[in-house]
Amino acid sequence: MVVIALLARVLPTSATSILLDIKRSTWPLTVQNILWLAFFAGLGELSIRWRAGRLEESQIDRNYLPEDDETVLRPGDDLTPIYQQVRNSKYREICFVPRLIERCVLGFNISHSADQTNSLLNSSLELYLHEIDLRYNIIRYITWVIPSLGFIGTVIGIMMALNYAGDRANVESADMLYQVTERLGVAFSTTLLALVMASILVFIQNLVQGKEETALNKAGQYCLDNLINRLYSP
Repeated sequence: MVVIALLARVLPTSATSILLDIKRSTWPLTVQNILWLAFFAGLGELSIRWRAGRLEESQIDRNYLPEDDETVLRPGDDLTPIYQQVRNSKYREICFVPRLIERCVLGFNISHSADQTNSLLNSSLELYLHEIDLRYNIIRYITWVIPSLGFIGTVIGIMMALNYAGDRANVESADMLYQVTERLGVAFSTTLLALVMASILVFIQNLVQGKEETALNKAGQYCLDNLINRLYSP
C-alpha cells in the first residue's frame, strides 16, 4: 500500500493510469492495485523462503559431526553425544541437517547396519525434497492468479468501453472515440502489468527454490561424508 501511495504521488498521470488506473471512479479499488498487493504478497513469501534457505546453508558450519579423516562412529557411546547435540538444537524441528542426523543416528543405533542407515538417508532426502516443493504452493497460486486478474481487468475494461460506446447519449459526443480508446488502453494495460509481475515472481521463485534444494543437497552430502561413511558396527 505504501508503494501504491508513492507511485500515485510521484508518477505522472499517464503512468498512474497504466499502473494504478487512478482515473477509475472506484479508486483505490482497482484491478491494478489488487495486482500490486498480490505481487508484494508473493515477494514477501519468497523473502521468507530465501531466509529459510540461508538458514539451511548455515547448519553445515555448526559442527554437528566430526570432519577429520580418522574418526569412526560406533553405535552407543560414539553416537550418543551427537544425538544429544542435535536433540538440544533449537533448529531441530525446522532445518534439514539436524533432522537428518537425528534420524540416521537413531536408525543406526537400532539396526547396527550402515546399509539400512544409508537407505534411510536417501528416503529422508526424497521426503524433504517433496517438502520443499510443497512450501511453494502459495507462490505457485499467486503466480497463477496474477495473470488471471490481469485478464479479468482487461475484460472489465473492454466491457465498460463497449457500454460507453453503446450508450445513445454518447453517440453524438465529439470525444466518443477518444473515450473508448482510452478505456481500451487502460484495459489492456492490466494484462501487460500482470504478465510482467508474474514473470518477475517466477524468475525469483526459481532462484529461491534452487537455493533451498541446493541446501538440501549439501545437507545430504554432509551427512553422507561425515556420518554414513564413518559408521562401523563390529
